[in-house]
Order: sequence, then structure tokens, then C-alpha cells
Amino acid sequence: MTSRISCLFLLGALFLYGCGSKSEEGGGPGGSGRQGGPGGKSGGEGRSGGQGRQGGGPGGEGRGGRGGRGPSGPVSVEAFEVQPQIISERLEVPGTLFPNEETIIKAEVNGRIVDINFQEGTVVQKGTLLIKLFDRDLQAQYNKLKVQLDIAKKTAERQKELLAINGISQQDYDLLSLNVDNLNADIESLKISIGKTEIRAPYTGKIGLRNVSIGAYISSQDIITTLRQVDALKLEFSIPEKYAAEMSKGHKVQFVVDGGKGPHNATVSATEGSVELTTRTLRVRALVTEKSADLVPGAFARINLQLGQNNGALMIPTQSIIPGARNKQVIVARKDSAFFTVVKTGVRDSSYVEILEGLKKGDTVVTTGIMVVRPKSKIIITKVNRYR
Repeated sequence: MTSRISCLFLLGALFLYGCGSKSEEGGGPGGSGRQGGPGGKSGGEGRSGGQGRQGGGPGGEGRGGRGGRGPSGPVSVEAFEVQPQIISERLEVPGTLFPNEETIIKAEVNGRIVDINFQEGTVVQKGTLLIKLFDRDLQAQYNKLKVQLDIAKKTAERQKELLAINGISQQDYDLLSLNVDNLNADIESLKISIGKTEIRAPYTGKIGLRNVSIGAYISSQDIITTLRQVDALKLEFSIPEKYAAEMSKGHKVQFVVDGGKGPHNATVSATEGSVELTTRTLRVRALVTEKSADLVPGAFARINLQLGQNNGALMIPTQSIIPGARNKQVIVARKDSAFFTVVKTGVRDSSYVEILEGLKKGDTVVTTGIMVVRPKSKIIITKVNRYR
């Protein structure tokens, strides 16, 4: 009897164990269904075997559908309308001021200085005696010739009276006349030699520092002083050869000097006949008639030139240019789409750049949002700017 009870107890336990296993297997789908939410969040739990995979799968798909992004809309940008403008290229070149005339004063002959008739740094008038050299020997010769000339003239007059009564031959009278002419020529030659001992100012100007003293013996190679005509100055500078045709006589230029109070004006007086081969520049000379304490011969000047005027230049903002390895591009707006166009640029300033090729009058160029706009993408223009 006892053995039967034990067997029944053992069979009941096995039955209960078997029912519990089936209950766990049947509860799998329910558990999986509860774990399906996390399965959507975490792919690892959603695919944890059997029926749980069926519960987790739809959860994952639902999350994935809500997380995706749809197609983007048009990009809002600002644009610039291309219109012809009058521009000129601004060019700054260095130059130097020179006196209108400058002469190094030297003696024509060797001699000893007996008189200095000028003060350093003063203005002297044309013809003013500056230096006198020793000439007493020449003066003695001059006086001697004058006496000989007087005697020769008197002799010639007496011989002329004799010739009238046939007292002498015509040949004798001609020899006396020739002697008078020779003496006159000798006196004129001596006057020239005496004149060379007097060094005079060739024009009105400002005298420089003297390099000699009274009593010094000088030669024709010694520099006595310098004379400069400072009532007008010359401004010399060079420009690139491509602007040579625009620089002609009468062209007005402006310049400034270091430490000066303001710009000064000059007028082109002449240009060099050819371009310098080494620098490929054209030398220009302008005349400065303005009176100012700032303008000193030898001073450095900065010349501001407006050259290369173009009455139909197409200008666009510099930020609209997209630089590339081989070319440059801009984005042109046509209706509601963006098109990339290759352009060739010219002169530029701080805000605008000239377009030589690639654009035409009336085109609209995108100036903002360039990094996000793609070829043929849709755009919305919020503002159209124009050249200022």
C-alpha cells in the first residue's frame, strides 16, 4: 500500500513538472510580446530567438520608420543682380620729386678763386656773379691789345689818305687793314677767356652748399656748388606697360609725400619713348607747380592713379566666387533652380570683383548659402542686392 502511494506521488510530481514546462513555453510569446518594446529599441533583444523574434520585430520596424528623415525643401538664399558699372583700376606706384632744373656749378678753366659772391641756401637771380677767378694776367694782355689796336687804326687811316693820292699801293693798305682785323679778333678771344673766369648763375634758382673757399685753386673738374630751380618740381615714376596708352601729356595725377599734410597735384609733361626692357615699365614725368613746404627735391612720393577705365564692367560680390583647383565658379539663379557657371575674373577691390567671361547683364548670382546649395537644387531668393 505504501509503495503505491509513493508511486502515485512520484507520478503527480512528474505531471506537475511537465505542466510547468509547457506553461513556460506557452508564456514565451506573452513574454516576448512584453519584451517587444525593448526589442524595437535594441536590435539584440528583439532578435532573441523563437517567438520572441516575432514580437520584437514589429517593434523595431515601428521605431525605424519614425526615426528616418524625409526629402529636404528649397534653400533660402540672398542674390545679387549683375548690371554694367563704370570702374577703373586704382594703382599706387612710387615716385621721386626732382627740381625742375638742377645744375652742378663748375669752372670752365683752371684758376685761383679771388671772390665768392653768394650765400649758401639763398635764391640768386639769373646772371648773378657767383665766383671770380684770378684774371689779372688776361686783363694785362687785353690792355696791351687795345693799345696795339688804337695804333693800327690810326696807321690805317693815314695810309688810306695816301692811297687816295696813289702814295701807296693797294696791297700795302690791305695789309694794314688785315692787321686791324686780327687785333680785333684777338681782343674778342681774350674777352671770352676773361669771361670764363667769371662763374654766373645760368637761371634764377636756389643755391646749394659751396664746396670751395677763397684762395683755393680749382680745376674744371671741381664742383663749386649746385643750383636748383625750385619754383617748379618734376615728379618721375614708372607704370606697367599695359597702361602705357592711357598715360599721355596733360594727364592729371595725385600724389602724397611722407609727413605731408595732404594730396598734391601734378600734370604729366612727357613720357619715355619706349618701355624699359628689364622692368617692362614706362617712365613718366609730371610737372608740379604747387607751392608747399612739404615738396622738397629728392622726396619720396606715392602716386595714386586711376587707370584702365571700363564703362561696362560686370561686378559681383567677392563672396559669391567659388574657387577651384582649375577654375572659378558662381551660382546663377534661374527661376527657382541653381546652376553652377565657370567664370573668368578681372580686377577686384575689397568688396567686388570684375567678371570678364561667364556672366551677362541681368544674371542673378547667389551670394549666401553657397556651401549648402547643390547643382540644379531648388532655392528661394529672399533678397536681391545691387551694386553700390
